[in-house]
Amino acid sequence: MEPDEEMNLQHGLPNEGQSEPSVPSDGSQILNGTVRTFVLRSGRLTDAQKRALEQWGPRFIIPFSKEPLAPDTLFHRAAPLILEIGFGMGQATWQIARDRPDYNYLGIEVHTPGIGRLVMDLVRHGIENVRIIQHDAVEVMRDMLPGASLTGIHIFYPDPWPKKRHHKRRLMQPAVVALMADLLQPGGYLYFVTDIESYAHATREVLDAQPLLRNRYEGFAPHQEWRPETKFERHARESGRGAFELFYVRI
Repeated sequence: MEPDEEMNLQHGLPNEGQSEPSVPSDGSQILNGTVRTFVLRSGRLTDAQKRALEQWGPRFIIPFSKEPLAPDTLFHRAAPLILEIGFGMGQATWQIARDRPDYNYLGIEVHTPGIGRLVMDLVRHGIENVRIIQHDAVEVMRDMLPGASLTGIHIFYPDPWPKKRHHKRRLMQPAVVALMADLLQPGGYLYFVTDIESYAHATREVLDAQPLLRNRYEGFAPHQEWRPETKFERHARESGRGAFELFYVRI
């Protein structure tokens, strides 16, 4: 997949013909489902991805349900659970899971080609500590994850929704961040990365205002050495856009 195609999976935009009012939001509309943080885009599903989903999908993909998950049963072992929201093509996901095998990983994505690609890589590299849910991440957090069940949350390059009238669709809003904080165990972390400076500053303000979270660093975080550079990130860097990283800990 070319870099631009991968970027489109992560930074999708709504139809330019749509008109939405610019209204302030604390994220409550996202929690109740009246506003979505993503748009479903048609994507090219390769034959290999299709075969992987048909043959191996049931091994890694679990259906959305409003019943709370039992992670230890899901992974057939007890291990700290990391949630990744919007994994795109899953390149960072499988590499982190391979390099940090003592953790279980739950990846959430709505776009089928990215899920197919991740399943292919999990099988190719013999990785067993990843499960996938193809659904709205906010609904998964709200309905499926018990409180204090997560050791970490990864949010790498979420859709920035750059137009002001679309800011209410951004994931990192007070009500959603409060939900994330409730899901983290004390000492657990939230790791956020974006290449959009304005979104980084806005997210930092939201995280700073959340009383259950503490910034591990005085400002933006340094790159965490265990997070690999993906094709999308390399393309962003070569285009002159740097990475802005935030690393907060649940108190």
